[in-house]
Amino acid sequence: MPPDGAGRARNRETAGALSGTGKNRMSNFLSALTNVERTRLFDELNYMNLEEIRGFCSERGIPYRIVAEYSNGKVKATKDTDRKPIVLARVRRYLTTGQVGQPTRIPAQIVREESPPARPGPRDRLYYRWYAKEFEGVMRLLRDLTAGRFKDGAVARVLAMEFWTRGEAPTFEAFARSWTKAKVDEHRLLTPEYAFLTDLKHHRADSEWKTVRKAKAKSALKTLARVAPVSRAASSRPARQHS
Repeated sequence: MPPDGAGRARNRETAGALSGTGKNRMSNFLSALTNVERTRLFDELNYMNLEEIRGFCSERGIPYRIVAEYSNGKVKATKDTDRKPIVLARVRRYLTTGQVGQPTRIPAQIVREESPPARPGPRDRLYYRWYAKEFEGVMRLLRDLTAGRFKDGAVARVLAMEFWTRGEAPTFEAFARSWTKAKVDEHRLLTPEYAFLTDLKHHRADSEWKTVRKAKAKSALKTLARVAPVSRAASSRPARQHS
């Protein structure tokens, strides 16, 4: 699976923030930190859990809930939320530019409010919200198209959302082919933002890991509160959340 938008954004923003290059030259919140402090903060952000990250975002208007367009022109927040790498990419961008960014948006042409057919065909399309394990016909078809190999999991959910946020509703045939290829590259889902899995891979996740995580997250939150307090952040005109 090739790097997604969050991965590309992460690389650009982290490089710019640490070097002080780029058009913003850290003209906002990170200018108060030394290079060492910035490096530490970007590492510690990965140890924050979703509740901590969303708390920071909610107070500053940084979006993390996915919104969907509807045929009547309305835009509503869905129950889906962005993955941790995508939200942290927005946080890093906010810290380097002061901009909260826009929420992930599903275009109206691939949004369906009704359930999928009980027995979809290979050339039917996988519309938004039609990938779910409770839709037995969808799961059965995907297993049939992959000679029984298909399994519900992170790869399938990430892949489906990547299609939908690009404005694509793939056919079940195309989705099955993409899933088969993505399973080969499953290791690409392991990004630094998933601190526990990253530390586990590098043999750093011992019995004290939870204590380490809490300490690093606490340090990150303390730094964030110092350099980007809510009162200052309010002047950045946070994006309005849809309901």
